[in-house]
Amino acid sequence: MPARIVILGAGTGGTLTANRLRRRLETTEATITVIDQDERHVYQPGLLFVPFGLADAHDIVRPRSRQLVGNIRYIERAIDRVERGRDTVVLADGHEEPYDVLIVATGAELAPEETEGLTGPGWGTNAFTFYDLDGAVALHAALEAFDGGRLVVNLVDLPIKCPVAPLEFCFLADWYLQERGIRDRVELTFVTPLDGAFTKPVASAALSGLLEEKGVHMVTEFNTGEVTYRDAGGGTLAAYDGREVAFDLGVVIPVHNGSAYVGRSPGLGDELGFVPTDPATLRSTVAPNVFAIGDATSLPVSKAGSVTHFEGEVLAENVVRHLRGQELDAGYDGHANCFIETGFQKALLIDFNYETEPLPGHFPGPVGLPLLKESRLNHLGKLMFQWFYWHTLLPGRDIPGMGARMPERGKRHHVT
Repeated sequence: MPARIVILGAGTGGTLTANRLRRRLETTEATITVIDQDERHVYQPGLLFVPFGLADAHDIVRPRSRQLVGNIRYIERAIDRVERGRDTVVLADGHEEPYDVLIVATGAELAPEETEGLTGPGWGTNAFTFYDLDGAVALHAALEAFDGGRLVVNLVDLPIKCPVAPLEFCFLADWYLQERGIRDRVELTFVTPLDGAFTKPVASAALSGLLEEKGVHMVTEFNTGEVTYRDAGGGTLAAYDGREVAFDLGVVIPVHNGSAYVGRSPGLGDELGFVPTDPATLRSTVAPNVFAIGDATSLPVSKAGSVTHFEGEVLAENVVRHLRGQELDAGYDGHANCFIETGFQKALLIDFNYETEPLPGHFPGPVGLPLLKESRLNHLGKLMFQWFYWHTLLPGRDIPGMGARMPERGKRHHVT
């Protein structure tokens, strides 16, 4: 009897994993079922561009089922819970889907309601997020109407999807406001709970310098505890230590949690709803037949699409090994890379892993894209990635020079 592989989530991780496994396993070896609550697959890196009119919402959305290769079953229903004791997924309508291997790929969910006052009367009027499609579209309209004042970008807490996106928003806002001729009428501020622009020292110094160069004020170690709105418009961020930052237009990246069903599934997730996962094999630590990928994991790595791509290579290999009774491959080293849009048709590129922070140099080798340096080439790479996403990454194909292990060649390790 074929093994039953059930994948929860048809986003980046679930889709590329299903497609990779289908290419590796004959239908006589395994059936593959993918479950998601809706049919809307959003190219999430494109959300950053929507508020500035650089991308149209319709162009970054495609049907989930059409991204899956042949002989993969797709179920469009909400998940109620996972019963690990019975190796069964229970759907919201009561249907039960048994599994031999479970892969959790349902990502992270926004939880704006966890910040006191954030979802009050000004949410969607005075304060917005670009981390979901509806929010990005609404923010586009708000930015078009914005004519000056205090524009504040607030990262409430980590972890979040794509940790560099709030910085990218600041850089693009600087460009956008200059294009409109109103930059001198706007006080642009980035408010973060971190002690710098990023979590890694070398990259943080470079990104902090860019913020300063572009006239973006940075408020650090600010842990937002409450948001209040003014009747006349705008509002105030209040930190637990008593500091306040007022805004006329707020752009907020809310708290992120794992999917709600994880919390309803005893023993599956941690207190935030993320699945405890082995950092090298992608097998969960909760059961030998449960794996996790991408934003759904508790791994100490960026919740970014590149991470999911690199993890998928190792995860698919290990699911095959698990089914064949072989030792798992401890081949994932935390490899992540991100294009960071900096405005004016330029971008930075960072490449790092669990042990190595983002460093200057080139990627993927001594000759290649510049690292930690603004360039037009990196901007073009960011734009080209959307094509690669739909036609290479999601179908589960390998991208030359972009494997699970971070390349060491090309990086300058001695940085002063």
